[in-house]
Amino acid sequence: MSTISIGDERATMSDVLIQLHPDDSVAICRRALREGERLTPDFSARQDIPAAHKIAIRSLQEGEPVRKYGQVIGYASRPIVPGDHVHEHNLSIGEVDKDYAFCIDRKPTHFISPAATFNGIVRDDGRIATRNYIGILSTVNCSAHVAEVAARFFEKNPLTGEDPLAAFPNVDGVVALTHKTGCGMSSGEPLQILRRVMAGYATHPNFFRVIVVGLGCEVNQVSTFLDRTGLQDRVVSLSIQSIGGSQKAIEHIVGSVRECLPLANQVKREPVPASALSVALICGGSDGYSGITANPALGAASDLLVRHGGTVILSETPETYGAEHLLTRRAEDEAIGRKLVERMAWWTQYAERENVSLNANPTPGNKAGGITTILEKSLGAMTKSGSTNLREVIEYAQPVTQKGFVFMDAPGFDPVQVTGQIASGANLVAFTTGRGSVFGAKPAPSIKLATNTKMFRHMQDDMDINCGTIVDGTETLEQCGQRIFDLLLHVASGEKSKSEQMDFGKSEFAPWIQGACI
Repeated sequence: MSTISIGDERATMSDVLIQLHPDDSVAICRRALREGERLTPDFSARQDIPAAHKIAIRSLQEGEPVRKYGQVIGYASRPIVPGDHVHEHNLSIGEVDKDYAFCIDRKPTHFISPAATFNGIVRDDGRIATRNYIGILSTVNCSAHVAEVAARFFEKNPLTGEDPLAAFPNVDGVVALTHKTGCGMSSGEPLQILRRVMAGYATHPNFFRVIVVGLGCEVNQVSTFLDRTGLQDRVVSLSIQSIGGSQKAIEHIVGSVRECLPLANQVKREPVPASALSVALICGGSDGYSGITANPALGAASDLLVRHGGTVILSETPETYGAEHLLTRRAEDEAIGRKLVERMAWWTQYAERENVSLNANPTPGNKAGGITTILEKSLGAMTKSGSTNLREVIEYAQPVTQKGFVFMDAPGFDPVQVTGQIASGANLVAFTTGRGSVFGAKPAPSIKLATNTKMFRHMQDDMDINCGTIVDGTETLEQCGQRIFDLLLHVASGEKSKSEQMDFGKSEFAPWIQGACI
């Protein structure tokens, strides 16, 4: 038997099984098991069990809590004996008593000096960028097509290879970010959220210039948006109706882009401190290995970045359900912890109002990968945030004002979540996946972290790092975390991630839509 580190614990690992905590009643299978396969002289698999799924290592009566990570992930829905496959057929969710114990695990952050650096782009006002895009934002779905047509003028022709940006090598691209809302909505919170998102993108350092285009009669008026966000002097704006129609609007946008390309191309990269990095943490297409390999390895990288003065943004509030007490214990003060509890209460009420269950969050892919309940998924997802203090809790797309570990309220749906994190200031995205999610999020580069070696090899064109090495026994969690941290610095310095090489990132812009459509 050997051990691997998972958070602050030492997990026990054999050739076949991983027990994450001494109190656990289940272990995780490192490979698929066949019915009757003997694991010890007194212990055999009682059914076929896929890799990354759970096997019972203790007897449980109906109604007894089932533990993984040393935490309750659900309750036995029927008697379970050692060797049983533990999954939907015998494990159900139930109420869990949560001891928030505010700030009990708060501890000093030991900063690293000298801090790491990367080659960033310093804007005139001191903001630091990891990429250099020109953006075209639509205020409303009605102006989306015009924005997209204008952006296509600057795309490389896949047949001829002709590249309109060939003369501007320091410009990463011209991207149209469009959406399906902006009208048919109230002027209350739904509109406020949309405007927060747009303001966050319009001021994002990864954009050299932003052009905002509206139709003219929508609820989300260009002029009102600019007035209320104080962006009049920082963006180019126009409305299709005022300028004389779609064709004239396209010509105006294209002309504005061409005018600023030579200026945008003048940017130079220079060494800047890692404290300028703000990384969106996300997991998607999770499996039973996510909470053992990629997520805690990203947590180790998160701790390194925070110790170098940087920022990490955790989100996906519904996937925090059942594990929020682990974050409240790390809150820097009680008010921060209570704000997280308030956001969780909002989601509980929201689920009741919409007649859905938060336990519906694990997707079919999650379940096929070995995750059974939202409690189990949340406990694994939280490890992405590492172990440093929770310094701030913000609502969706609000600006991050603190360095260190920050929580942003958002749905678990990947594009919606990351759109909010980038609007809040993230200039990099770190995405863990066990099933093989494909994703990008312009203007912030995204790196992909595979939880298992089999999927990494199968999808090498999409995955940047294989964290399956931890379960393979060829690398420690800390070593993998260091690799992730190093890659973050390289990508921030201009190295293209796999998703960037595939030109992902235009379709993933998805502001959170709330409220009635009227």
